[in-house]
Amino acid sequence: MAGARSLLVLLLVSQSSCLGFRSPLSVFKRFKETARSFSDECLGTTRPVIPIDSSDFALDIRMPGVTPKQSDTYFCMSMRLPTDEEAFVIDFKPRASMDTVHHMLLFGCNMPSSTGSYWFCDEGTCIDKSNILYAWARNAPPTRLPKGVGFRVGGETGSKYFVLQVHYGDISAFRDNHKDCSGVSLHLTRLPQPLIAGMYLMMSVDTVIPAGEKVVNSDISCHYKKYPMHVFAYRVHTHHLGKVVSGYRVRNEQWTLIGRQSPQLPQAFYPVEHPIDISFGDILAARCVFTGEGRTEATHIGGTSSDEMCNLYIMYYMEAKHAVSFMTCTQNVAPDMFRTIPPEANIPIPVKPDMVMMHGHHKETESKDKTSLLQQPKREEEVLEQDFHVEEALDWPGIYLLPGQVSGVALDLKNNLVIFHRGDHVWDGNSFDSKFVYQQRGLGPIEEDTILVIDPNNATVLQSSGKNLFYLPHGLSVDKDGNYWVTDVALHQVFKLDPNSKEGPLLILGRSMQPGSDQNHFCQPTDVAVDPDTGTIFVSDGYCNSRIMQFSPSGHYITQWGEESSGINPKPGQFSVPHSLALVPHLGQLCVADRENGRIQCFKTDTKEFVQEIKHASFGRNVFAISYVSGLLFAVNGKPYFGDQEPVQGFVMNFSNGEIIDVFKPVRKHFDMPHDITASEDGTVYVGDAHTNTVWKFTSAEKMEHRSVKKAGIEAQDIKESKAVVDTKMENNPASSELQKIQRKQKLIREPDSGVPVVLITTLLVIPVVALLAIAIFIRWKKSRAFGGKGSGGLNLGNFFASRKGYSRKGFDRLSTEGSDQEKDEDDGSESEEEYSAPLPVPTTSSS
Repeated sequence: MAGARSLLVLLLVSQSSCLGFRSPLSVFKRFKETARSFSDECLGTTRPVIPIDSSDFALDIRMPGVTPKQSDTYFCMSMRLPTDEEAFVIDFKPRASMDTVHHMLLFGCNMPSSTGSYWFCDEGTCIDKSNILYAWARNAPPTRLPKGVGFRVGGETGSKYFVLQVHYGDISAFRDNHKDCSGVSLHLTRLPQPLIAGMYLMMSVDTVIPAGEKVVNSDISCHYKKYPMHVFAYRVHTHHLGKVVSGYRVRNEQWTLIGRQSPQLPQAFYPVEHPIDISFGDILAARCVFTGEGRTEATHIGGTSSDEMCNLYIMYYMEAKHAVSFMTCTQNVAPDMFRTIPPEANIPIPVKPDMVMMHGHHKETESKDKTSLLQQPKREEEVLEQDFHVEEALDWPGIYLLPGQVSGVALDLKNNLVIFHRGDHVWDGNSFDSKFVYQQRGLGPIEEDTILVIDPNNATVLQSSGKNLFYLPHGLSVDKDGNYWVTDVALHQVFKLDPNSKEGPLLILGRSMQPGSDQNHFCQPTDVAVDPDTGTIFVSDGYCNSRIMQFSPSGHYITQWGEESSGINPKPGQFSVPHSLALVPHLGQLCVADRENGRIQCFKTDTKEFVQEIKHASFGRNVFAISYVSGLLFAVNGKPYFGDQEPVQGFVMNFSNGEIIDVFKPVRKHFDMPHDITASEDGTVYVGDAHTNTVWKFTSAEKMEHRSVKKAGIEAQDIKESKAVVDTKMENNPASSELQKIQRKQKLIREPDSGVPVVLITTLLVIPVVALLAIAIFIRWKKSRAFGGKGSGGLNLGNFFASRKGYSRKGFDRLSTEGSDQEKDEDDGSESEEEYSAPLPVPTTSSS
C-alpha cells in the first residue's frame, strides 16, 4: 500500500508559478542547444520543437529510447516549455501502442523530480505540485479540444515543464531489446484562449476486491464548490477486473449522466453526449463495477497491473478569469445517495473478445494467436472495427512544392503521388463567356509540365509531363494499367495519357473548345473513373451539364443518367455540379460528389440504380471531392458561406453506413479550397488545394505509431536525407526549368535541421527583396494603368516576373482566384466561376 499511496500522492496536485519572458528566437535557440541526446533508434524525436507559424508550434514529447527490463515499469521524462511566455495547449496526439505501453500520463509542473533524460517514476514525477493534462491507454484516439479552449501553460501561473509518465505493463514485446520512444505530441499556441481547460479526477484510494466476488462496487462522490465548469469529455480507467465506470452530476437528487464506458475498450477521452455544466452545490458521483472472479486473493488499489484502479477523468473548461486547472475527488461524502443511482451504472458493457487486451502478462497462447492474426491481411470488416484517425505528416516537405492551382491528385501503381495543376493559368471571372466558351485562348496552352509525379516520402519530383496540352486542368485519375485520365474544363475534353509515352494522348473524348450536351460533347467535365474489371469509363459532366456519362473502354458512348436539381430538396439522380467520382468495385457502385447539393450519391454501375445518399450537416453546403479505399470513404467539403458555421475540413466515413468516424485538418497552412482528395490502402491521404496551390499528406495514426522505434528511426533518416536526394536527382536528371524552380523553392523554404525558425530565416531573406520589388511593382502597376492593363484581377507576380515570351508566370503561385462569385477574395479582385457558383443556364445543344 505504501507504493500505491506514493503513486496517488503524485496525482493529487495543482499548479504553481513561473519565470519571465524571452524572445521567440532565444527560446528556440536555447531549446536546441540544451536538447538531450537521443538514441540512434529514436531519430524521429531529435527535433522536438516544430514551428508551425508565427503564433503556433508543435512539441514532441517522447521517451528517449528506453528498454524496460521488468514488467510494470514506470518511466518518467521531462521537457521544458520552450518559451517563458504564456501558451495554450490546444491539441494532443498520442504516439504509442498498447502492444508496448499500458498507459501514459502527462503532467504539468515547475520542478521535475529529476533532470536526467529519464528516470524511474518511483522517485516521483514532480517536486512541486503538478496537474494532469492528458491521459492515454489502450490505443485511444487523439483528444480534440473545442474551439477556443486550451490548457494554460507558461507565463506567470502556468507550468514550465511537461513530465511524461509511461507505464510499461507487459514487457514481452521487448524481447528483441528494441528501444521505445512512445509519447505524445502537443499543438500549442501563444494566442490567448477565452476558455481554459482543466481536469477533474475522481479516484478511489481504498477499494478492496475480494477474491471470487462476482460484483464489487467502488463509489466516489464530492461536493462541488467552485465557479461553474462545463464538461466536454471524459475518460474511464481501471485494470483487468473493471467492467463499467459511470460518472454523474447529482443536482436536487436528480442524476444526470456525464459518461459511461467499459474500461476494456480504448481508453480515450470520449465526448459527452450532451453539454453538462457543474455549478456550486452540485455533487459529482462515480461508480466503478469490478469482479473478483478468477482471482485467488484480494485485489487492492495500486500501481501495478495486478492491482486495480478506479479512475474517472472529467475534462472541462471554465472562463479564463475563474479557471482552475486541476481538481480531485478521492472520497465518498454521500454513500447513502448511491441507493438511487441509475440502474445503468450496474450493468457491464459487453466487449468483443478481440477488442480486449490483457493487462500485465499475456498468456503465451494468446500472444501466439495475436501474432498469427497480425500476419494475415485485414478484412474490410476488421478495418472498420478499429479506430481510424489521420493527421498531417508534419515532416513531409511536399507542401512547399508550390505548383499552380492544384486541381487533381491521384496515386500511381507504385503509390507515388501524381499532381495535376494549372501552372500559370487560373480560372477566374474572365475565363468563360455566358455560353461556357473559353475566352483566353490567346494565352495558348500551359507551357510547363502540368502533371508531376512526386515521391511520397521526400516529395522529390520523379517525373513530369503534360506541357503544351492543357488550358485549364481539372480532374485526374489513374487506371489499373497506370494510364492517366484527365479533364480540361476549357477544352471541354477528356484525355487518356500513357505516362511513359511522348506520342500524345491515347484517347480523346469531346470536341476541343466546344461545349455541348449531346453524346459527343462535354461542358466543363470534372472527373473520370475507370472500372478496373470492365474498363468502362465514367465521366462526370460537369459544371454546365448535370449528368454522368458512360463510355466503352474504346471510348464509344453507351449511356448517361442524371438531371439538374431543382428546389431545396433535390431528388436522387439530380445533380448540381457533379464534381468528383469514386468507384467501389467489389460492390459495383459509383459514388458522385454532388458538390453544390452538399451530398454524396452512390449508384449501381450496371443498372444505374440509386443506392444511397450520404449527407451530414458538418459537410456544409458543398462536397468537393471523394475517394474510396478498403471500406472507407474520404471527402473534403468547401469553404463556408457567410454566416455558416461548418469549417472546411476532411472527413473519413464508414462506407457501409455513411457515418463519420474522423475529421481532419492540416496543421501547416490551412484548407482554403480543397479541390481533390486521394487515399491509399495503408491509410495515407493526400489533399490538393486550388486556392493555396498546396498538397498536404495525412497519415493514419495506426501507421504513424510504431511498435518498434527502429522503424521510426528509418523513416526519420529518410526525411533527413530528403534534401540530399532532391539535389542529387536534380543534378542527374535533365529536368525542365519549371521543375528546377519548384525544387529551388523547396530547398529555400524547407531547412529541417536549422537551429533558427524557418519563418525567421525566410523573413530576413525576403525583407530586402520586398523593398526592391515594391518599387518595381508600383512602376509596373502605374504602367498597366496608363496602357489599359487587365481590368479584373489583382496583381500577379507570375505576370510581373515573366520568363518566357515576356508573359509566362511559371514558377510563381498566383493569389487566390478560384473564389466565390458572391464573396471576393480579399487579396484578389477577380471572381471565380468555379467555387460555389451555381451553373448558368445550359446553352443550346451543339452539333459535331
